[in-house]
Amino acid sequence: MNTRLCQIPLVASCALYMGLVVFNNLTDYGSNYQFVQHVLAMDTTFPGNAGMWRAINSPIVHHVFYASIILWEAATAVLLTLGAARMWAARRAAAGRWHGARSYANAGLTLGLLIWLLAFLAVGGEWFLMWQSSTWNGLTTAGRMFTVMGIILIFINLPEATLTEQP
Repeated sequence: MNTRLCQIPLVASCALYMGLVVFNNLTDYGSNYQFVQHVLAMDTTFPGNAGMWRAINSPIVHHVFYASIILWEAATAVLLTLGAARMWAARRAAAGRWHGARSYANAGLTLGLLIWLLAFLAVGGEWFLMWQSSTWNGLTTAGRMFTVMGIILIFINLPEATLTEQP
């Protein structure tokens, strides 16, 4: 199978996943808002931990933080969708056009990597000590999605000379 035809559905699958994440966050705002609220409030971390001064207990800040996550996820989904569409349109094109067609996918995957690494692993996991919570802990999902998106980003950017291509 043509390697390009392997890369396109992987990008499209990431677009679908991120689209579903946005859909779920919007249609079940309350449940997912609770996740953000508990992480920022640090109310399920180890009792008496020395990092509690970082806790944010403002509902307004919780909503703003959650809205920014949803917008970030939506931007990621849009970029990945555009990337998959442009890659599909260029699937039979010369290498130069194909490389250019990947730009939206590269941007979407990078934005996706950043949300999982920065928002969930770094800010949620370390700053707000989400790793201490057995109830409100999204580190496994964040790590899984960071890995998946990272592998796909590498795969779609491998030099074509190293890949077996068929006309």
